[in-house]
Amino acid sequence: MLRRLIAILKTRWLAEQQSHTRWLIVGLFTIILILDFSTPPPYALGFLYTVPILLSSRLGRSATVQATVMATGLTLLNLFIPNLEWYNFATVMNRLLMAMALIVTGWLSERNLYHEEALARQKAQLQAQQQLASAREDFVSTLTHDLKTPLLGAIEALKSLQQEKYGAVTAAQQKVFSTIVRSHENSLGLIETLLDVYRNDTEGVRLKLAPVELVTLAEEAIATVSELASKRQVDVRLSYRESDYHSLWVNGDGLQLRRVFNNLLTNGINNCPRGGKVEVVFESDSTYQLVKILDNGRGITPDELPRLFERFYQGHSDRQSMGSGLGLYLTRQIIEAHGGRIWGENRFSSGDTTVGSQRGASFRLRLPAHQIGNW
Repeated sequence: MLRRLIAILKTRWLAEQQSHTRWLIVGLFTIILILDFSTPPPYALGFLYTVPILLSSRLGRSATVQATVMATGLTLLNLFIPNLEWYNFATVMNRLLMAMALIVTGWLSERNLYHEEALARQKAQLQAQQQLASAREDFVSTLTHDLKTPLLGAIEALKSLQQEKYGAVTAAQQKVFSTIVRSHENSLGLIETLLDVYRNDTEGVRLKLAPVELVTLAEEAIATVSELASKRQVDVRLSYRESDYHSLWVNGDGLQLRRVFNNLLTNGINNCPRGGKVEVVFESDSTYQLVKILDNGRGITPDELPRLFERFYQGHSDRQSMGSGLGLYLTRQIIEAHGGRIWGENRFSSGDTTVGSQRGASFRLRLPAHQIGNW
């Protein structure tokens, strides 16, 4: 009701303003007409018509055109009224130049109005897009929060059934319960990833920085994905290339960096053939710590390479076919928040043969090194 009242009052105010502008234009035309027709021909007062022409642009294109035509007509009419001056070459040229100037003024005024309207439309579209993006992010955030609660409840209930808190459970039922729990946990992980992505986009990645050791984080991540690796019969191992184990430190958020390792290892395992290998290689220098996650899968197509870390991008090949397109995007958010860089390469094209001679993918991340002596 209040919005409607405000809209009505605003409409009335605009109508009053337009009415005042019209009367002002009429008054100016009258004054200029009297001055122009009452002064000798050498006095070129027709240029004053530019003022009402410019004012008429507030009323729209139609009013601008009408004001321009009227001003031009009155300027040329002064050649015949009150006295005939059309035979005076200097006076005729003077009036023609004034008429051309008025036409140009009207045209420029109309062009300016057109560009102002275009800018207003673009601004309105931008505001609408921003409001839509904000509404979408609020919706996703609310939805993910609301979905987590029932999933957590279902997982706890299933685990209680597995623990036989409500009665004996057969081996077949235990297997079914395990499958359902694993499915719910995967869904919960996807929801949390989606929530984190949108939160990071709007608020930035929140880090709790402290000296952390990359090899330890990698070992913990390997233990986390060991069940998936075993199921897919993929061998996951660590490797050091001329690196000092005790110097692989960075100033980072251990929880977030562990998620990076989990995402990259999961991606490598999912895209390896059965019996394949995923290797985590560490390299170090005085400035940066370099980590490589290598697999011997089918590799990455040239079209996919530039878009690997885009949100929701899943590619066109078999890579990432089991994912949501959010894992690598979240990984890039975390690494860049640490002041690092991550990129993907095709091992077949790079010639890296650490794991056999088969082709595969190489995901590399580089983080600023933290010297132990700086604690």
